[in-house]
Amino acid sequence: MSDTIQNEKFVELNYKVIDEKTGDVLVTVDYPLGYVHGVNDVLSKEVSKFLDGKKVGDIIEVPIDTKLLYGDRDESLVFTDQIENVPEEYHEIGMTITMENEKGEPRSFIVTRFDDKTLTVDGNNPLCGRDVVFKLEVLTIREATDEEIDLGGAVGADPELNEILK
Repeated sequence: MSDTIQNEKFVELNYKVIDEKTGDVLVTVDYPLGYVHGVNDVLSKEVSKFLDGKKVGDIIEVPIDTKLLYGDRDESLVFTDQIENVPEEYHEIGMTITMENEKGEPRSFIVTRFDDKTLTVDGNNPLCGRDVVFKLEVLTIREATDEEIDLGGAVGADPELNEILK
């Protein structure tokens, strides 16, 4: 049993997020995602439940309803402004701009379109409103150390990593 994914096991995965409609790869990782199964919420419960009992080398495809992860797409989070009102360093598709609302809460917006007159940003999660499949490959399963269990992942890992899966 120790070679299968279960709670308090340290697991490393490669993953891709694929648009179900087009087959396009929307997200991929260049290095493995490591976490402690059942302890860390880096993976949503909708994804992690499919990993229970899997072994090294297993590849699974999990269709996900992005409404469960991110809610409905909110068009009020899409803004277009005159290009001269936006600093030049943000004139790039995919650039992230962090803004605060009137309560001082930060929110990230992604530049989705620009031309010589306007620039558009979108505060919705990039996967919001899409039908996607998470393709996960199990690379490593081992006993987690006490410190890894306390942290929920590898010691020294970046907690911001792979936030798109939340």
